[in-house]
Amino acid sequence: MTTQSRGLDISTIEGTDLAANATLRVAGRPASRTLADINKLATEMVGHFADNVVPCGTLPGEQLHGDVTQVTQTCLRLAIEMLDDQTLPGDAQLAQIRESAAQWAREGVPLDTIIHTYHEGIKIGFDLIAAQAGADDLGDLVSGFKLVMKLLDTFTANVATAYVEEQRLVASQHQSATQTLMSALLSGHTASAVARQTGIPIANNYQVVSLSIAPHPDELDPRVNTKIAARRKLRRVQSALATMFNSRALTLLSNSGGTVLVPADPDLPLLTTELLAELSVHAEAPIIATQSVGATEKIPDLSDETHDLMDLVRAIRRPPGLYEMQDLLIEYQITRPGPARDHLASTLNPLDTHPELLETLRVHLETGLNRKSTGRRMHIHPNTVDYRLRRITQTTGIDLALPEGISRAHIALLALDLQTQASRPMV
Repeated sequence: MTTQSRGLDISTIEGTDLAANATLRVAGRPASRTLADINKLATEMVGHFADNVVPCGTLPGEQLHGDVTQVTQTCLRLAIEMLDDQTLPGDAQLAQIRESAAQWAREGVPLDTIIHTYHEGIKIGFDLIAAQAGADDLGDLVSGFKLVMKLLDTFTANVATAYVEEQRLVASQHQSATQTLMSALLSGHTASAVARQTGIPIANNYQVVSLSIAPHPDELDPRVNTKIAARRKLRRVQSALATMFNSRALTLLSNSGGTVLVPADPDLPLLTTELLAELSVHAEAPIIATQSVGATEKIPDLSDETHDLMDLVRAIRRPPGLYEMQDLLIEYQITRPGPARDHLASTLNPLDTHPELLETLRVHLETGLNRKSTGRRMHIHPNTVDYRLRRITQTTGIDLALPEGISRAHIALLALDLQTQASRPMV
């Protein structure tokens, strides 16, 4: 395939069987003559698009009679040159096509609408030429059809490439803007200036959500590229959140979770148990969420609260689901960081050197103080369970035969788990 100053020489493309620069003729005149009245034909084509290409009918009038008309005129000029000179348009000639595709990507015009319109326009042009052809024009008509198909391929490739590249750029800019705005909101700084710069509106109230996303099974499979599996899971979660909240939720997420700010507006749903279950389906992994709703200026405090609540939910091994403060009021209040929690956790310090006793205590509480069930889970005899429970009472003073001992054991274990979790390094 050779390159000329104007584009690609069609005569070298397999299947055309044409001499270079041999003008195609139909009905005794250049085939391009049918397309010569560019302005009139472009107007007629755009009217056809609006009436017959369903998505085009929803475009603003100024866009149809402005950008769409101009691009249609450009395409007709390129088609005329191609039919006359049999050269595909070069990069310089296709610049407006790519620029328009990028602009439409920024404006949110669907890609299928754009591609369908190009196809429809080229079909109309070829039908007009074919309508003039007689029996002696079959060879030129076939050659013209081959040229038109290659022009369609060129248009489609340039439009799709420019559109996708622009969408990626816009998405990257939006993500950067979102992170900038979220940082301002979470830190309590005035976010109005950031909102003006990014173009992202700020709501008066937000649902502040902390998410903990479990690993996808593929992330635990040594035969699979776990990094790719984790990224794919994250993209599914982000896409689902964008759909659920009309791309208005602000997200700051990693593969394992993060923070989501949902505008608490009347026309937008908040995250519910049902939506969280749907999100877990998209993630293909269990998700725990904690949430609180409040004024925008309270976001830093609400974020701290939901993350503290998440620590508590995970420490007491609650199942995946959506939790808020009223679900865990007592546990939350009792286990706040400070001397009281440290004292509660220290109650079990004597068991540090006896891990089997600590595990027996935990399992016995989980089985509802049933010695036989505890024995079965730990694969020990019920008499061994009784022996270990006596050892626990002797070393800690906690007697599980008394109501206050049971309550104290529950709270002490919770405080210990929270203390242990707080001491782990952040991943």
